[in-house]
Amino acid sequence: MVRLADLPEVERQHHLDRVKQIPNMPSPRLISGPPLNQRRVALVTTAGLHARTDPPFDTTGNGTDYRVIPEGTDSGDLVMSHMSVNFDRSGFQADCNVVFPLQRLKELAAEKFVGSVARFHYSFMGAIWPTTKYEAKARELAELLKRDHVDAVVLSPV
Repeated sequence: MVRLADLPEVERQHHLDRVKQIPNMPSPRLISGPPLNQRRVALVTTAGLHARTDPPFDTTGNGTDYRVIPEGTDSGDLVMSHMSVNFDRSGFQADCNVVFPLQRLKELAAEKFVGSVARFHYSFMGAIWPTTKYEAKARELAELLKRDHVDAVVLSPV
């Protein structure tokens, strides 16, 4: 990841100006639930991951589409289509768990630290401006998570 101080002045100022435009979000409503060792857990990342057989992300659209990654997907079959020029893929290339810790999650389930691993996990494209309207896709994704009986999500922002 590039440091702001390492960018040329014009690009640094551009990013600082954009930070001022980030909308204020309301505080989330927190609820309690069962202990983690009784929860079904899914992963949601913004790493732009997809299976090699899936179409890559369309960066010309609204940026709210996502890819479904079945629990049995081998990490070697995942491709990162993240489009940010400031993104370093070397961590992902060395170990997919850096951005998509599915193997670690399976280990936690085997150790009974979490109840179970969801059948499906999800990846969005990162580097999308925060004012993008995600609500419809978030509701769609919430319904898919409910169908899989997921009651905990690990968010992996990239």
